[in-house]
Amino acid sequence: MRHPHSQPSAEAPRRRISRKHALVSAGLATALAAAGLTALASPAPAAAARQMESLDRGVVSVYTGSGNLVSWRWLATDPDDVAFNVYQDGTKVNSAPVTESTNFLHEGAAASADYTVRAVVDGAEQDDSPPAVGFAGGYKDVPISPPSSSHEANDASVADLDGDGDLDFVLKWQPTNAKDNSQAGTTDNTYLDGVTLEGERLWRIDLGRNIRSGAHYTQFQVYDYDGDGRAEMAVKTADGTVDGEGTAIGNGSADHRNGDGYILSGPEYLTMFDGRTGAALDTVDYVPARGNVGNWGDTYGNRVDRFLAGTAYLDGTRPSLIMARGYYTRAVIAAWDFRDGAFERRWTFDSDSSGNGGYAGQGNHSLSVADVDQDGRDEILYGAAAVDDDGSGLWNTGYGHGDAGHAGDLVPSRAGLEYYKVDEDASKPGSWMADARTGEILWRTDPAGDNGRGVAADVWAGSPGAEAWSSADSRMRSASGSETGRKPSSANFLSWWDGDPVRELLDGTRIDKYGTDSDTRLLTGEGVASNNGTKSTPALSGDILGDWREEVVWRTSDNRALRIHSTPHETDRRITTLLHDAQYRVALAWQNTAYNQPPHPSFFIGDGMAEAPRPDVTTP
Repeated sequence: MRHPHSQPSAEAPRRRISRKHALVSAGLATALAAAGLTALASPAPAAAARQMESLDRGVVSVYTGSGNLVSWRWLATDPDDVAFNVYQDGTKVNSAPVTESTNFLHEGAAASADYTVRAVVDGAEQDDSPPAVGFAGGYKDVPISPPSSSHEANDASVADLDGDGDLDFVLKWQPTNAKDNSQAGTTDNTYLDGVTLEGERLWRIDLGRNIRSGAHYTQFQVYDYDGDGRAEMAVKTADGTVDGEGTAIGNGSADHRNGDGYILSGPEYLTMFDGRTGAALDTVDYVPARGNVGNWGDTYGNRVDRFLAGTAYLDGTRPSLIMARGYYTRAVIAAWDFRDGAFERRWTFDSDSSGNGGYAGQGNHSLSVADVDQDGRDEILYGAAAVDDDGSGLWNTGYGHGDAGHAGDLVPSRAGLEYYKVDEDASKPGSWMADARTGEILWRTDPAGDNGRGVAADVWAGSPGAEAWSSADSRMRSASGSETGRKPSSANFLSWWDGDPVRELLDGTRIDKYGTDSDTRLLTGEGVASNNGTKSTPALSGDILGDWREEVVWRTSDNRALRIHSTPHETDRRITTLLHDAQYRVALAWQNTAYNQPPHPSFFIGDGMAEAPRPDVTTP
């Protein structure tokens, strides 16, 4: 184990100037002016290819009652004009190559039918894909086994842990006595499992007694950081953490818990684990150290242990690990590269540093990662503020802490990305939409106190672009901030579930279609449970299999399986797998961070959308 202690930050000696792209259309500028908004120029996109996963077709077969919906991935590495043939037990079942979508409904087939898909490139049929994952009952169960009867399956993430081209799960097991940071009391240990899609457990990591259990303590990131084609897993560790091969980190017998159950002394580490075995690959001191507990906002241990985590392409081509501490007062973000089996700190942003004072107290219970200035490198949206790819402050609204934020192309008629956020400060706007590049406020709602939930997405074709709504606002807002209809029944998660590009509402164990009079139930999960108390979030939701639509993963009520639901609805849309859109992919990685938020791609998917872009990627 090596300890960098006060290792200086490795900040790049450059400060870039963003390139601009064309101004928005005159018609849009007029419309924005009428709404009291200003149209801004945005920079041109960069062309650098990003290192992404080398994926297989991810073929699924979902029984619909009348046949099987077979769907698969259109990879960014496929030609633009690739076509596909669908085979059942070696017999082609489509009359002509599929070119306009990446799904095919095989009418009259038995639920147990087996399928493969073959790409057609320049008229030549390629090899069979791996066999389809079957959803004969509308779902697939991935067997899991709890560490004890007092543990529940909690947040999950996906990545290719063993390099075979399909995604595996990393699952957090949380004890039933987990605590919010504001609550005293000792907790049982948190565990992390690596599990294949078929339910084989690759490893189990015990975070140990010196990592307290709860939503704000145990942020984990799963990604291929070193580019070897296999994902690693990074998480904050401590004395007594035991890796997947049974090796303890630090002093295995140490117990740093105080009488109230808080852990306010003893070393803190950051460890990278091997995705295949769970073995610890490298361990360094966690940055930042806790130091004086009172410097984080209180003296009993609540605010000092508020952690966030993410993954970002800070150099434009390879992923870096983001680990952070604090958001109510002091906020510190450390960026790490993992290369050749070792951590190297890229930079550290500290709100206590000279020139960063205005950034204190601006963090959310989550973060977002996006290339907001479109220079090819990612920025960190840390609540009401943004940090540039080089670790310098980019913008800060001063609106303070909140629970939820959404970054994406929320206003497609406007160049660049936008950011929607809800606030807790009774003296600040209840919610607001900003230019993600500059932080300029496009619209805001009146102060509303602790506005705990908020969502932005195109859930209604009756209003162009994304709609936005929140707990404390009685109406749904259009992309320009005007009142535009009945507020949806939930303000939680989202899912592209049916065949159109308008997104659906995911809350608890159900998926609903928004309607002007009422919502329509599309899916009710049976025998499953949501996570994280009143947050009612799934273990994971995102495009992890099949075409571009999203799967939802809940734990079964007995904690014996992760139950994956995949859409049974046909679509006429052909969109590259969202796993190869870097903004969406890293959003899946940080989805488990504190108060989970749904992923958004770097481009607009919704009613009237333009042709979806093809990502430029490289794969191991």
